[in-house]
Amino acid sequence: MHWLLTALVALTLLTGCKKEAATAQARPAVEVTVLKIAPRDTPVSFEFVGQAQSSHQVQITARVNGFLDKRVYTEGSFVKAGQVMFQQDPKPFQASLDAASGALAAQQARLQVASANLARVKPLAALNALSQRDLSDAVGQQEAAAAAVETAKANVEQARLNLGYTTITTPVTGYSSYAHVQEGQYINTADSQLTTVDQVDPIWIDFSVSENELLKFRSERKMGELRMPQTDDYEVEAILGDGTVFPHKGRITFANANYNQQTSTFLLRATLPNPEGALRAGQFVRVHVLGAIRPGAILVPQQAVLQGAQGFFVIIVDKENKAQLRPVQVGPWYGDQWFITSGLGAGDTVVVDGMVRLSPGAPVKIVEAAAKAPAADAKPTAAAGAGQTKQ
Repeated sequence: MHWLLTALVALTLLTGCKKEAATAQARPAVEVTVLKIAPRDTPVSFEFVGQAQSSHQVQITARVNGFLDKRVYTEGSFVKAGQVMFQQDPKPFQASLDAASGALAAQQARLQVASANLARVKPLAALNALSQRDLSDAVGQQEAAAAAVETAKANVEQARLNLGYTTITTPVTGYSSYAHVQEGQYINTADSQLTTVDQVDPIWIDFSVSENELLKFRSERKMGELRMPQTDDYEVEAILGDGTVFPHKGRITFANANYNQQTSTFLLRATLPNPEGALRAGQFVRVHVLGAIRPGAILVPQQAVLQGAQGFFVIIVDKENKAQLRPVQVGPWYGDQWFITSGLGAGDTVVVDGMVRLSPGAPVKIVEAAAKAPAADAKPTAAAGAGQTKQ
């Protein structure tokens, strides 16, 4: 009997050890990659849809009536200030200038005669050889002749201007449009638009901020969740249609004080250098407004944030190296990361890879630390959606 009891006890202990070993083998530590939370000031930008506009669009018009002799420029070409674009028939205006010059010469001759007559009358009137009336008549004739000379000079200048107006130039540097009139066509100043020239350096980009976005920015600024640049000196960059970043940044130079009731937006305008002419009037771009800072921001990779029936959550590693669920409140995206507005703090360890194999309380083994969140001087990348913080 004694040997039988000893055998039963040994069998019981062996069975218990096997169960514990099986339990230990059933829940091995899961290898995960983690991120140690370290809040930091993070630069953010906001995205809007914008449209490029010419900073100076000029309508090229005729200033005198006449026939168009020649279109000098190439339609759609880049033209420089002072470049000749159209040439009207100058012959009638040259004839008018010659006639005005002849009339001026005649008036100058009359003035010379009147001046000489006055010079003779004055000493004779002083000797009482001629009456004061004769002197007054001579003075009047001389003054009338002098006035006629001035009028003739004005007529000559007007004729010279009209002749100059037949050579039509552009006052700005930019890209030309198509010609509205053809060679040989009569041009009337009442309807005399010939073409347009758009100055594109610098270029304007107009974009709108909705009332809700503006109120949200103000609220976050008041609560300390956003820190704006001093004097609201924002930097602006443009993203082209193919996703490339326009190489020249600019500044916001105009904010319309009037609220657009139809679109519920406020209009803003940024001015950007455009020396290569890569941006043209009418082109749509994505506008990034840079300069804001989210102080003490907490960022985690997007794949670390999960969503369940109760909302968003992350998996953290506690002091015993076990996985625990942590509900969080999420903010906007920032590149491939997510702002966490509540639920995490400095020193928390968040699982960023391997969480699909975890359950609450499961033991974990940290095999690698994830890259840290971007430094405060890191450049925000683009995020979809107008007015959204850049990811």
